Amino acid sequence: MQSTSARPSDTYSPLYFLAALGAGGLAVTFFMWLMFWIPHPDQPVPVFEDIAAAFVGGSVLTQGMIIVALLGIAAFAALNIRSLVWNLRRFSEWRKSDGYAKFARTNAQSQVLALPLALAMTVNVLFILGMVFIPGLWSVVEVLFPLAMVAFLAIGVLAFRLYGSFIGRVLTEGGFNCAANNNFGQILPAFAFAMVGVGLAAPAALSTVPAISGLGIVLSTFFLVTAAIIAGLAMILGIRSMMENGANAETAPTLMIIVPLITVLGILGLRQAHGLHEHFGSTAMTGETLALLAKYLSVQVLFLLFGALILIRQGYAQRFLFGAENSPGSYALVCPGVGFAVMLHFFVSRGLVDAGLIAKFGPVFWAVTAVALVAQVAMIWLVLHLNRRHFGAPKHAEAVPAE
Repeated sequence: MQSTSARPSDTYSPLYFLAALGAGGLAVTFFMWLMFWIPHPDQPVPVFEDIAAAFVGGSVLTQGMIIVALLGIAAFAALNIRSLVWNLRRFSEWRKSDGYAKFARTNAQSQVLALPLALAMTVNVLFILGMVFIPGLWSVVEVLFPLAMVAFLAIGVLAFRLYGSFIGRVLTEGGFNCAANNNFGQILPAFAFAMVGVGLAAPAALSTVPAISGLGIVLSTFFLVTAAIIAGLAMILGIRSMMENGANAETAPTLMIIVPLITVLGILGLRQAHGLHEHFGSTAMTGETLALLAKYLSVQVLFLLFGALILIRQGYAQRFLFGAENSPGSYALVCPGVGFAVMLHFFVSRGLVDAGLIAKFGPVFWAVTAVALVAQVAMIWLVLHLNRRHFGAPKHAEAVPAE
């Protein structure tokens, strides 16, 4: 650690791509309002025409909700794109430095997978912007699906190249520091591949062309399997190191990375199931969907409790959120909150409501949804707070380089 009067972001780390990721995730949380709270009978997702109809025919409360949702989507999409552009410029400069050469010989080299992770999120955000703000977009969506698949595949190729450089080095030259692997940071590459997969699964669910839907199912399955294998192995290695060396205090937020990973893979699976039902004769069973979503949510709650336990015992918030130290890894705290909020929306509407256990917009519906809204508001605050700490006016603080 070294004392500095500069902004923490002046010392670049690829983990700053998580700032773009978090902003994009918050745009998705606002889209969930439109997804599950307004009618869209003609297609699986709400589009401009559905939103306009709901606004014109809705109550004052509905109109207010739509306005807030659209403003939230626009604001955090803009923040996502702005942060992504800033990161791409800084990453390009940093990659030519001696600091990058040193970084690329450590365990932290895998953090560069935050780049394709953020890119894939931004493509998803752009698709949301098109759906909610561009009239008539759905009439040409079948033309856009192949273009989107090409974009996600290109990001997937980039992800494999970056991860191949890391895994090829450590498996041929050695040098992986198992003692320093006392976190779940090595699951980040799995998150990147999962984000590519969920993007490829969108045409699987939404396209009316069986060939496009089938191709989306096949390609997204490949990235799903890739993500699952990497995550499983990385978790075992991380737990092994933590049991021996204790969890690293600075990288402790990675202990909850399973939460957003489960959300992304869960949505991927739901999209595939919808495509299989629409085009390939698979039977959609609401009971099975409820049970599956309950399992996903259970895993998330367990890892949220696990991560919170370690963060509290290590005093993470006092050090890195409110104290004199700063770490770009703090942005990893946004993803679990966003992932949990999104999964709760799916659990309520695609699980409890579709299975007939609760009434849509009834007391239980809003009681559980309120938990998702609290998580969403908390993550909005966290993103704005971290942006002030890392990108605001320079302050005398301790900058902690990521390792």
